[in-house]
Amino acid sequence: MGAPRLCAPAAALGLLLCTVLGRADPTEGGSRPALGPPSGVAPERQCPAPCRCLGDLLDCSHQQLARLPEPLPSWVARLDLSHNRLSFIKASSMSHLHSLREVKLNNNELETIPNLGPVSANIILLSLAGNKIVEILPEHLRQFQSLETLDLSGNNISELKTALPPLQLKYLYINSNRVTSMEPGYFDNLANTLLVLKLNRNRITALPPKMFKLPQLQHLELNRNKIKNVDGLTFQGLGALKSLKMQRNGVTKLMDGAFWGLSNMEILQLDHNNLTEITKGWLYGLLMLQELHLSQNAINRISPDAWEFCQKLSELDLTFNHLSRLDDSSFLGLSLLNTLHIGNNKVSYIADCAFRGLSSLKTLDLKNNEISWTIEDMNGAFSGLDKLRRLDLSDNAIMSLQGNAFAQMKKLQQLHLNTSSLLCDCQLKWLPQWVAENNFQSFINASCAHPQLLKGRSIFAVSPDGFVCDDFPKPQITVQPETQSAIKGSNLSFICSAASSSDSPMTFAWKKDNELLHDAEMENYAHLRAQGGEVMEYTTILRLRNVEFASEGKYQCVISNHFGSSYSVKAKLTVNMLPSFTKTPMDLTIRAGAMARLECAALGHPAPQIAWQKDGGTDFPAARERRMHVMPEDDVFFIVDVKIEDIGVYSCTAQNSAGSISANATLTVLETPSFLRPLLDRTVTKGETAVLQCIAGGSPPPRLNWTKDDSPLVVTERHFFAAGNQLLIIVDSDVSDAGKYTCEMSNTLGTERGHVRLSVIPTPTCDSPQMTASSLDDDGWATVGIVIIAVVCCVVGTSLVWVVIIYHTRRRNEDCSITNTDETNLPADIPSYLSSQGTLADRQDGYVSSESGSHHQFVTSSGGGFFLPQHDSNGTCHIDNSSEADVEAVTDPFLCPFLGPSGPVYLKGSVYGSDPFEACHSGCGPDPRTALMDHYEPSLVKKKECCPCPHPAEESCEQRVSDTGWPAHQRKVLSSSHSQHEGPGMNGSCLNKSPADFSPSPEAASVTLSNSFMGKFIK
Repeated sequence: MGAPRLCAPAAALGLLLCTVLGRADPTEGGSRPALGPPSGVAPERQCPAPCRCLGDLLDCSHQQLARLPEPLPSWVARLDLSHNRLSFIKASSMSHLHSLREVKLNNNELETIPNLGPVSANIILLSLAGNKIVEILPEHLRQFQSLETLDLSGNNISELKTALPPLQLKYLYINSNRVTSMEPGYFDNLANTLLVLKLNRNRITALPPKMFKLPQLQHLELNRNKIKNVDGLTFQGLGALKSLKMQRNGVTKLMDGAFWGLSNMEILQLDHNNLTEITKGWLYGLLMLQELHLSQNAINRISPDAWEFCQKLSELDLTFNHLSRLDDSSFLGLSLLNTLHIGNNKVSYIADCAFRGLSSLKTLDLKNNEISWTIEDMNGAFSGLDKLRRLDLSDNAIMSLQGNAFAQMKKLQQLHLNTSSLLCDCQLKWLPQWVAENNFQSFINASCAHPQLLKGRSIFAVSPDGFVCDDFPKPQITVQPETQSAIKGSNLSFICSAASSSDSPMTFAWKKDNELLHDAEMENYAHLRAQGGEVMEYTTILRLRNVEFASEGKYQCVISNHFGSSYSVKAKLTVNMLPSFTKTPMDLTIRAGAMARLECAALGHPAPQIAWQKDGGTDFPAARERRMHVMPEDDVFFIVDVKIEDIGVYSCTAQNSAGSISANATLTVLETPSFLRPLLDRTVTKGETAVLQCIAGGSPPPRLNWTKDDSPLVVTERHFFAAGNQLLIIVDSDVSDAGKYTCEMSNTLGTERGHVRLSVIPTPTCDSPQMTASSLDDDGWATVGIVIIAVVCCVVGTSLVWVVIIYHTRRRNEDCSITNTDETNLPADIPSYLSSQGTLADRQDGYVSSESGSHHQFVTSSGGGFFLPQHDSNGTCHIDNSSEADVEAVTDPFLCPFLGPSGPVYLKGSVYGSDPFEACHSGCGPDPRTALMDHYEPSLVKKKECCPCPHPAEESCEQRVSDTGWPAHQRKVLSSSHSQHEGPGMNGSCLNKSPADFSPSPEAASVTLSNSFMGKFIK
């Protein structure tokens, strides 16, 4: 055998000794030990042939070995047996290699994972790539307890079925196998250690859910498989993943949330697939993504807000796709983007604000696109790129450049541009100078195509004086299209004209929103300009028929020849349509306390605004109480906890610039009947008027019915109903009227009942001893007066106004002077059958219309009394049933107090007060001889004190009336009440004189009676 090679470094003497003495006898197989080095030199390590040794590495690779060389030196820590023909490893051959840590057996003929014996527990790296292993058996790997790196690439493994045993693996490579399926949980036992997993170049077609539960994994590679679809949550469980590579799979669909859970991933490579669109759905959750590689796909659209969930992106590669347009804000949200590659697409349209938001962009690659028109006519396509340093516009057929095309890029350091189609006229004179000032010459290769004198020359070889405009072969716009508005369905036209001194064929085109209209209806004309010699003028007309909302936009004409193109201003078209309802509010009937829901929606162009009104105004009780909710997106108007005050007509108005329409709906609130006031028992004196009230509430207004003692109420001429049966009035009450009265109110929602007990007290005798005047000394006239009063008491006992006037005894010589009047005023509210002549006319019952015509007075005479519930302008009391306040006021039917001919004047107080009357005195002391029953408080019988006053002879009744404390307008009425019934020739003495002073004539007596028992009704 050949002489062994000494690999350990030694001194020069040691090398010499190896050369001379270190040869082994061929017959001994090199087993004779070499001579050791001189004293002071480290002993040499044996290196078996044909291997090479370097440090602790024994390299036996590429030796075509069919078996292991023996013996293997015990000092070996790294053993390389790759690229041989080993098909079996004998464990005993390695049992003494206690320092062994790495074994490379790749590219051999092994069919199973070899058993390396006891040393397997120390191995940290095992490479078995390029063998013939068909299956990974857990029992074969269980012996490698310290294994950190396992390479099984290039074998014949077809399934990953049985879970791997618990190991300390950090790096696992199963590339270039025949794996077609993987069982969930296969890698679960490596969850705490595995950092890198590579499954490239297999035949995987799908990734099962919950396949990867590897919270420590940082890098996952699935390149060159056959994965077509990636479902949502596929990579859940890889919270620490930093990079994911899925290149060349043919992926066509990424479902929403496909990468959810990869919140720490920084690099995503999806090159060479079949993706067609970028949406925020499949980018959801990539909060830390910094690099996204989408080259060599079929992407033709970037959806709005696509980058919402990956705003830390710094590099985006979209080269070699099918993008034809970059819309407004296509990259909005990528404020940290540093590099953007959009080269080798078909971009022909760049919106004015397409790059808005790219405030950190430094490199923009737009080479090999179709953006010549965009660059020539741009009005801010590069706006927002304040930090851009490198712009590549190579391989775009640019014919001209505007002077401010790159003005916004203040920090531009490289501009890559190559074109041979430039029109070198006076409008391009700025370009060579600007390029030289910014040192861009090395990046630009531009030459002229016109004029003929400069054709083919570099723009840097043309002097500034060479850029002239002797003619204008390039078209120049002379008539610009105008902005228009149209009604949907109508026809319109845009007109554009240009002039040119060249006879070069002219082409016409129209663009809408910067996109070429391929099927536009155009009419083109050419004619010689009247004042221009050889100048030709061209006109193009764009006709739009039956315009729709989709026709809206900005229209621009482009007139071109081979010298260049001219671009008109952009004329805006607006299409309007009157709103029309798609949902109209419907009439709604609902119970109180429920929720009312009204719908209203309309279509129109522009989209109409929806507004609500209630009863023609914006005063919503529900809004003040925060019970109203409007849902613009759902077209719904809500009122929660509906109340009676919400009843009304609700109007929905839809309005846009074309006009407005409205629709109405009536909201009706249903409420069960209820008592607004508690029912109170009543006590009246026989002959008085009893008023029983039943103030009802509810919606619809309840129907009221009265019963007595649980039996139907027998209605007589003494029973009257007012305020919609809420008041039961019984005049001239009798003992038989006493009992339990039931008020039953009902509507469609239910019935409510309440009870009132009426008590009737017998009338005290009219000739009581207290009625006698002790001061009358057997005066006959006093007796006659008392008899007359008793008769009157019997007559008016059943009337609506019960007044008992007791004449007070006055001194015989006391007279009241009063001014005689020649005319007697009869108030309008005194019926004709109570005339000033004192004749008591026949009783009349019925309704008398008031002057307004909107109210009625019920007039009845019961013993000469009158029930006048209402008060008109002439002083008559009215009852207005239109409001609850009026119902409350009419609870006492006698709102107009009596004014007696002498004594106190009683004023009506609060209807429900404890003392509803006040006595107005003239400073006189009480005289308990006269009693007056209170007609105004049915529950009480009060004794009123009359105050007879001595007055001087010169004191007039009119003056005494003024002293009672009445208001001026009432004092006037009161004073007139004493004079309006006096006929001519009367002496004007006060009617409240002593009975001895009364005239014995019947006429005088009649006048006295007429004024005394009726008095005046004052409101």
